[in-house]
Amino acid sequence: MFLTDGDGAVGRLLVARFVVRGHRVTATTTSEDMLDALARWGARGMVMDGRDAVSVGVTVGAARPDSIVHRTTARGAAGTDHLLAAAQAAGVPHVVAWSDATAPHRLSDAARAVFETGGAVVLPCGRLDAAVSATVLAVERRTKGLLRCAPHRADEEAAR
Repeated sequence: MFLTDGDGAVGRLLVARFVVRGHRVTATTTSEDMLDALARWGARGMVMDGRDAVSVGVTVGAARPDSIVHRTTARGAAGTDHLLAAAQAAGVPHVVAWSDATAPHRLSDAARAVFETGGAVVLPCGRLDAAVSATVLAVERRTKGLLRCAPHRADEEAAR
């Protein structure tokens, strides 16, 4: 699987969860300095400029993923458009994107593009771990459409 913006705190959580579940992970960064850290976390790191269509196309093509997780939809539709074009060119069948929108009618153009091309969009739920879990399940189940992450069982039990 291919993870954009994999070098931050959230990216590290996603890399760890995917690696533990047996996925081969390619995670992107904008800094060569982060490649060693990504390797320590269990991912193949690749430098990519998400605003550059050629960089995105070359990186996705070289990674040859079966799924893409896109965490950078807030950075603009152009980067998402580049990623979706690269996914199509490389034959990647599934894209999951994180959205900052709190409701389906407030999706950014970037998140809407992922949704309209048959991908999955994870809406925020207030719990990072729940969003990470929802993302992993969306990849593994090839989920399509809008996803609201559910609270973990421990949260439900604590609320009782």
